[in-house]
Amino acid sequence: MLRKKKVFLAASQPVGSVFNYFQTNPRGLSAEEVEIRRSEYGENEVEHEKKKNPISTFVKAFINPFIGVLTILVIVSFILDVALAAPGEQDWTAIIIISVMVVSSSILRFWQEWKANVSSEALLKMVTNTCSVIRQDDDDTCEISITELVPGDVVRIAAGDMIPADVRIVEAKDLFVSQASLTGESDPIEKTPDCKGAKSGSVVELGNICFMGSNVVSGSGVGIVIATGNNTYLGTIARSIAGHRAATAFDKGISKVSFLLIRFMLVMIPFVFLVNGITKGDWLEAFIFAVSVAVGLTPEMLPMIVTANLSKGAVAMSKKKTIVKDLNAIQNFGAMNILCTDKTGTLTCDQIVLEKYINADGSNDENKRILRHAYFNSFWTRLFFRT
Repeated sequence: MLRKKKVFLAASQPVGSVFNYFQTNPRGLSAEEVEIRRSEYGENEVEHEKKKNPISTFVKAFINPFIGVLTILVIVSFILDVALAAPGEQDWTAIIIISVMVVSSSILRFWQEWKANVSSEALLKMVTNTCSVIRQDDDDTCEISITELVPGDVVRIAAGDMIPADVRIVEAKDLFVSQASLTGESDPIEKTPDCKGAKSGSVVELGNICFMGSNVVSGSGVGIVIATGNNTYLGTIARSIAGHRAATAFDKGISKVSFLLIRFMLVMIPFVFLVNGITKGDWLEAFIFAVSVAVGLTPEMLPMIVTANLSKGAVAMSKKKTIVKDLNAIQNFGAMNILCTDKTGTLTCDQIVLEKYINADGSNDENKRILRHAYFNSFWTRLFFRT
């Protein structure tokens, strides 16, 4: 709410006093003022996923419900087969096999995800965005990276430019801006220095404010940067969606299998332990046998097989020039039959086109009865809502 009030307050300032309001002037900011404001507001970057640390990525590769079950079995097997066994009777076979499966699966997952992360970062470095800014230390406008902008900077925008921050327009000539990335509306909106109607309505409908993430369709203009980074309208949206990703279908499936195994163990181990203990009288031997049953219930090779298949899918996707940063997402790709994407006119013609009309049973409507009824429904519905 506070952010919205600031935008409306900036939009309501008359052109004659707008430079004083933002503590700047038509010649732009000086180098000293830029440094002071950059230290206060930071770089002009919206919040995004933080760069992954190799150590944390490696540790997260081991955080898995199924691997947790196998780790518990390794610990129990170590206690029973090594720590409590008599000298010369220690058996490391089960421990080594399970440990190798767990470590190999986790290392393979870490390697694939880290390679994908490195590739995506390399792609991001190839893209640089600049803008034209007026600074007092330069005789004319200069091109700088948009990350170096600070509130109070005076920027020039023209057709084809991306709006580098939230900007209050002070000069405009046939300036039309597309805000489809923010609102979904494909029609460009004219922007003018006029502050009329700047005290009501929606934020994105303000006629003298251009928002970061939108782009200039035609015309040119001059504006004052009023907000940068996470303080922009786009930044508030990015901050709300950045963070922990939702669990994929694969994550949910692995969790269900893991908890199913745990429930089996919680039932089978006490049952086998009690039956063997009561019938044979050797409770230690009964407990060791019960743990052996738990080990037998657990498919130790499953993590390795699953990770190998997901890695194979990631490699296949990379050959199609698609980077999969999370191996678990491969399951979602494989579960799709058709992927439909649209942005309300940005990918379509912004027009509804009738391709075909059929009866309820799927047969062709030769008498055009369905088409006629659909027309009447559309006509009277539109007439009703207009009145």
